[in-house]
Amino acid sequence: MKRNRRISAVAVLALAALVTGTGAGFAATTTPSATPVATHAFDTAPPTATAPTRSFQGTLPAPTGPYAAGEDVIHLTDASRPDPWVPSSGPRQLTVTMVYPAGPGTGTPAPYMTLAEAAGVIQRQKLPASSGVTPQNLSSVTTHAFDGARPQRGKYPLVVLSPAYENPRMTLTSLATDLASHGYVVALVGHTHEDNGETLANGQTPPCAICDDPTLDFDSVAASRALDVSFVIDQLTHGNTAWRLAHLIDKHEIGMAGHSLGGAAAAATMTADPRVRAGANMDGSFHPAPMPGQINRPFLMLGTAANHPAGGHDTTWEQAWAALGGYKKWLTVTEADHFSFSDLDLLHQEAGFPTPPLSPERGVVITREYVTAFFDQTLKGIHSPLLDGPSPNNPEVLFQH
Repeated sequence: MKRNRRISAVAVLALAALVTGTGAGFAATTTPSATPVATHAFDTAPPTATAPTRSFQGTLPAPTGPYAAGEDVIHLTDASRPDPWVPSSGPRQLTVTMVYPAGPGTGTPAPYMTLAEAAGVIQRQKLPASSGVTPQNLSSVTTHAFDGARPQRGKYPLVVLSPAYENPRMTLTSLATDLASHGYVVALVGHTHEDNGETLANGQTPPCAICDDPTLDFDSVAASRALDVSFVIDQLTHGNTAWRLAHLIDKHEIGMAGHSLGGAAAAATMTADPRVRAGANMDGSFHPAPMPGQINRPFLMLGTAANHPAGGHDTTWEQAWAALGGYKKWLTVTEADHFSFSDLDLLHQEAGFPTPPLSPERGVVITREYVTAFFDQTLKGIHSPLLDGPSPNNPEVLFQH
């Protein structure tokens, strides 16, 4: 069984753990098993009639930069390409959350996800009422992003974010809002039919079409995501028809970061699309590892110390490191787990579940600081001492090679 299959299986359980009354799902995420994880986290929960009712209230950390974070959700259709997973649904449709530098005190608080997306999570995980999670409170996690906020004047680099397999795009919201607050336009891409549901332009929220396929080829999924991202870049850099604020984007400064399979998609996109000038893989195996000469632009590899040390069991990182021809960094984070680089560990904690040895708050801080420093240096030309070597302020971060 491929490692990303194991990671994606526990990713589902991690989200289940966030919204169920047991800690079994979280325990499964701390050390991915070598065997398939096929049961739901709530299978061992007491009967609904006797379980206490919980109430989940989630809040992401506020962005740390000088700007507020504005948000728009846009819907794009690639008429030249049928949906790769459900061809009968017609052309490929994508939902993208745009997060951008905004003026403070403008706009209205943005929801974490739509009610239908939240209902998709609950339905796929078969969450009992005793979990205390409803579409209303899951969708209303505080994001510190604001719908319709007044944009800051200027042009800003574009950073595309791609989530983990089986995880919806909003699990990278805390990173997106922080990047926007530091002067980036961020495109959070929802890869339709690859997670619990992305609400499309027609109001439908189709479920995952490939999540239960034991024969799935992750190289094909990464390549498909690369096509998604290149199409999104096309739409955002050719006029303002796709997004009303596209004039904010500096189309000559484009980066991409992804979590887990999204990190593999970042490498696949850079291999295929030279417009992406810098990329980052957060704790994902490469599918496939790039070959020498394919990526001669800056690349950041940021992973857990357990999963991705130099000489570790994920040989795709060694292969990628040897092949990368540009500025490159390989960093690992001690005591982090796979979800330290997304919103999930923090939401687990807020729901009252166990957390990894690295506190979820530190996971968010480290991810934000190092990803932002990397793009500051590679897209804005702002040197960051944070990337020069170990820092006493971040003792958890180890520089490999």
